Amino acid sequence: MARLTVPVKLRWSDIDGYGHVNNAAMLTLLEEARIAAFWASPEDPDVTGGRILAAGDGAQTATFIAHQEIEYLAPLEYSTAPLQVEMWLARMGGASIDVCYEVPGPDGVAVRAMTTLVLVDRATGRPRRITDEERTAWAELVEAPVTFRRNLSR
Repeated sequence: MARLTVPVKLRWSDIDGYGHVNNAAMLTLLEEARIAAFWASPEDPDVTGGRILAAGDGAQTATFIAHQEIEYLAPLEYSTAPLQVEMWLARMGGASIDVCYEVPGPDGVAVRAMTTLVLVDRATGRPRRITDEERTAWAELVEAPVTFRRNLSR
């Protein structure tokens, strides 16, 4: 299976008083990677690399976050080099997908996370089914879900 790797540039405001990426800022950085990976802007007619959801004015689909889980394994310090966010899908349900992330640090994986997104029809405000086109575009990104350390002890 293939993972997407999306570079995300750190901002000085992402850093906390200890010189590390702030825990809340990390969720925003993961969101930026997710949008870059899956949403195509109206100016981007080439819908490749999994980017099949339309974004911006007139988009017919919105996504709502149903669940997020994040695990910090090591602090990430500020760097001018972008974070390399690895992403894949763990599950495609009827109207939802689980997006998994790993962010490498200097000594291995520093952050693991998973976001469950529900696809919603903007006109009705109701969940909508994942289309065959979306399933086909995303199929090569599906692999086992991220494993959180706290789940290993159960």
